[in-house]
Amino acid sequence: MTARIDHRGRHLERIAEVRAGDADGADRVPYPIGLRRLEVLRTRRLGSALIRVTLGGAELDGFQTHAADDHVKFVLPGEDGVLTLPEQNGLMLHWPRDPRPTTREYTVRRYDAEAGELDIDIALHRGGLGSDWAEAVNPGDAVHVAGPPGGVVVPPIYTRYLLVGDITALPAVDRWLEELPRDARGWALIEVADAAEEIRLDPPPGFEVRWCHRGDAAPGTSDVLERAVAELPQEVPDGERWYVWLAGEAGVLKPLRRWVVSAWKPAKRDVDITGYWKLGVADFDEDDH
Repeated sequence: MTARIDHRGRHLERIAEVRAGDADGADRVPYPIGLRRLEVLRTRRLGSALIRVTLGGAELDGFQTHAADDHVKFVLPGEDGVLTLPEQNGLMLHWPRDPRPTTREYTVRRYDAEAGELDIDIALHRGGLGSDWAEAVNPGDAVHVAGPPGGVVVPPIYTRYLLVGDITALPAVDRWLEELPRDARGWALIEVADAAEEIRLDPPPGFEVRWCHRGDAAPGTSDVLERAVAELPQEVPDGERWYVWLAGEAGVLKPLRRWVVSAWKPAKRDVDITGYWKLGVADFDEDDH
């Protein structure tokens, strides 16, 4: 097997190459990873299930985000109240194992370099460490933010796009729809409990957005996304190339993955499927499993 080239030292060049089509499709590009101490500027509720936390501060200068599903890690105090931080190690971070830092991972919804603002949309769920922090935090409070470590850069070569996710993936879907070319076409299928969790989106005119209500079913237990995906076209027309992005609860994604691979038979570079969380597992990180 050929070793994967680490483009971290020339990530901007690599991003330009991928966007120009030199990679023959989407490609994951690593970025230099830093740790920043940022301050909360404000918070506001989005629908009934998301809180937008806007961060700023001098250390935000130089922040980079190049992909719609870029993510950062919030480093938070552990149950004992002690904050354990990673250390800078060249272009990466060294994460101690004993004690292991307490982290929660979130999508970068918006970065405005001119305004000096970073928006992170956090899904609310009872008893969640990050959720409780977002509901209690006040302007002026500090938080340490690591990353982004890199992202999947998607060139504008695709005929259609499929974006599927639950409330935890909604910030990334929101950013996808905002940043895609205005002539992009495709589908966005989003699982929420009910209409109160829906938010205003700005999709290209050729996109179909479908809110899939799971009702009283607990998050991570519904098949509404599986049923919605099964209603899509059964094959990719000749001459077209479709991109697939699926994110959410790891178990829910399994049948979606099977359907997409069986029906559409995408090339490896044309699909990105990521378990953002796993039912019953705290601080789930798909890279660790």
